[in-house]
Order: sequence, then structure tokens, then C-alpha cells
Amino acid sequence: MIDPETQAGWVPEADEVDEEEEMPLSLRLSIADTLTLGNATCGFMAVYFTTTGILIPHLTGSQESGMARHSAATAVILMLCAAVFDLFDGLVARKLRSSPMGAELDNLSDLISFGLAPAYFVLVYGMVADDAHQRVAAVGAIVVLLAVVLRLARFSCVTLKDGMFQGMPSPFGALTVVSIVLLELPFVATLLAILGTAWLMVSRVEYPKPRGRLAGAMLCWIVLSMGLLAAWAFDAPSGQLLLQTGCALQLVMGAVIPLFATARRVNNFRDNRREARAAQLP
Repeated sequence: MIDPETQAGWVPEADEVDEEEEMPLSLRLSIADTLTLGNATCGFMAVYFTTTGILIPHLTGSQESGMARHSAATAVILMLCAAVFDLFDGLVARKLRSSPMGAELDNLSDLISFGLAPAYFVLVYGMVADDAHQRVAAVGAIVVLLAVVLRLARFSCVTLKDGMFQGMPSPFGALTVVSIVLLELPFVATLLAILGTAWLMVSRVEYPKPRGRLAGAMLCWIVLSMGLLAAWAFDAPSGQLLLQTGCALQLVMGAVIPLFATARRVNNFRDNRREARAAQLP
């Protein structure tokens, strides 16, 4: 239409402009992406509680051990919550859909929750533990962080067979690292175990993906771990023993789970050889 006074065209309606400038599909968040952002939030809050409840009281000379215990338990529980978000965002993405930037969001969130948060936990441990060496612990923290960075980068560009991870998954690795710290082993043993976990994350050792019954078992283990941490934080009877038992089981699972994958691969190799020999027979 033409304005009779100015002989100029009318400006398009506002709703027409909005339709033309509508947000591209690639920038819309899906339900899975929202869960992924919950993962990142939990990782950041774990760093926050580690700083305000453990590091700052130590630097200011506060001797409130109960506060440090509560904050350490809260930080680890938040990492466990991040693992729950990480578990469910994959399930939701497979059932519904994920936006084109879902994979990038997942890697960035995992880097915060399972790279930065546990590495920072190790760093603070090196500063507050009586028998720890701060600079050596800082090196161990850097190794953990770089192991997660390399693992996530490799995961993004390497195609693996369905149902398996190459190297310890970063959520499992992060929980193993904090379990080592919470066990309160001698410093040298703690550092060696942390370095061993970092090596497992970048190794070619195969770990099964948490799907089906395995995902349910992992969720049950996370809930149980939260209960153990809560019992320890509130100084329940035998809470320390229960926590150490749970941490020890986490380490055992980290070492034993890949043995099942290796045994299955060896059995498959033997079966294939038998079939090949049987095919060669007249």
C-alpha cells in the first residue's frame, strides 16, 4: 500500500519482521540441551563450594573442620548431580532430539564439571592437607585437567564402535579422582592413583557406555554415593568408614570394569578364529 501524502510504502508490520528475523533452529535449546546446562551449573557450583568452604577458611586460619567436611561433601554431591544430568541428557537426546549445538554444549559442560571441578578439588587438597606438597599437587591437578581436555577432543573427532568408550569416561574419571582424595591416603599414593586415573582417561582401554541396565546401575550407584557423602557430612555413626568403603569401591570399579570389556574382546577374537578355521575345513 502507498501512503497518499508521502507516496512512500508502509513499513512492514512488526509481526512480519519478527517472522523474518526468527531465531535459527541451530540456536534453539532443546530439552537435552537444558539438562546439559544443568550439568555445567553443577560443576561451577562445585568449584564455588570448594573455594568458600574449604580453601578460604584454610587461608583465613579458620579451624571449622565441620564446615570443610560439609563443603567437600556438597562439592562432590554436585559433581554427582552433574553426572546425573550428563547421563540423562544423552538418553533424552536419543529419545527426543538435540539441537545442532548439543554436542558442543555437552563437551563444554563436561569440561567444567569433570575437568575443572575435580582438578580444582585436587589443587585445594594440595593446599590444605597436612602431608601434601602444594606444587606437586598442582601438577597432578593440571594432568587431570589436560587428560579430560584430550579425552573430550578425541571423543569429538574419533568414531568408535557402538556401545563402547575408548578410555575411562570423564564423569567416571572425575568421581574416581575425588574418591582418591577423600580416601585420605598418604600423599604419594594419592598422587600416583590420580595420575593413574588420568592415564586411564586418555588410554585405549574400553569402557561400556551406560545404557539399559548399566545406566540404571550407574544411577543407583550415584544415589548411594550421595547417601554416603551425606552420612559423612553430618557425622553419622560410622559415616567415615562408609565413605571410605564407597570410595574404595569406586576405585575397584574403575580398575575392574575394563577387564570385562577386555575379556569380551578376547572371547570374540577366539570365536572369530574358530569360525574362520571351521570355514576353511572341507
